[in-house]
Amino acid sequence: MKWLAVCDQRFKLAEGPFWDQSRQSLYWVDIAGFRALRLHQGQVRHWQFNEPVSAFIPTTQGDALVTLASGVYRLNLESSADAPGLALFCEADPVPGNRANEARCDSQGRLWLGSMQNNLDAKGGDVPLERRSGGLFRVDARGQSTPLLGGQGIVNTLLWADDDSALLTADSLDGVIYRYPILTDGSLGERRIWAAQHVRGVPDGSAMDAQGYVWNARWGGHCIIRFAPDGSIDRIVEVPLSHPTSCVFGGPDMTILFVTSARPSSGALELDGCVLSVETGIQGLACQRFAG
Repeated sequence: MKWLAVCDQRFKLAEGPFWDQSRQSLYWVDIAGFRALRLHQGQVRHWQFNEPVSAFIPTTQGDALVTLASGVYRLNLESSADAPGLALFCEADPVPGNRANEARCDSQGRLWLGSMQNNLDAKGGDVPLERRSGGLFRVDARGQSTPLLGGQGIVNTLLWADDDSALLTADSLDGVIYRYPILTDGSLGERRIWAAQHVRGVPDGSAMDAQGYVWNARWGGHCIIRFAPDGSIDRIVEVPLSHPTSCVFGGPDMTILFVTSARPSSGALELDGCVLSVETGIQGLACQRFAG
């Protein structure tokens, strides 16, 4: 596989990639660098915040949602890098000292947001995790937040399987990916382990291809594991990154895999902190905009 960097920048903690198929644009964030970024026609544009940002998702109205530590905001994409136009949309997680982490939209365009204890200080430095205070929330077009799970460590991966009848989500503190049935009232049923712990790193963010296989970035594992729909391992894809954080399919034919990564403070590989791309020859599923 030929891995290519989408730009020459290195990021502290690149995460949350989103591919906008209609505009052929890639969105992502640098959580610890407090930035949201967009790549369009070879040009990178960014918006700088004063707190961690974990997701950057365009909406059907033409603006975007950004999930900051203090809440979910609407971002005016015409605003400047150093004075981003923000309007508070909702405070999904009411727990003090938490921040948003993983966030994706389902097929109905609702935002699903996983939170965790805020592990970053005012300058983006690491703060020790001391509690499992995270949760999972679903936010509708009106900004109403519905709690779905509590007592979570680090919520990562949000994917929907079996015709949207099940949720696949990881808790990185547990080192596994869980499967939850989605009940008729929209709540989540009893979980089971879908993909167990593996020596090749901790489960971070994921993408799903058109065959229902899950491509899971493995924090600390130098790889992406492709899981079959039943949770068994199909293949291990080596990547030139020590800490891949998430991935998404994109490109004109939806066959390019974009992979975000973190850059450790010591012992970093040459490409750590880059956003990489590779042609897989396998078609992925499209990202969903927020429907509101």
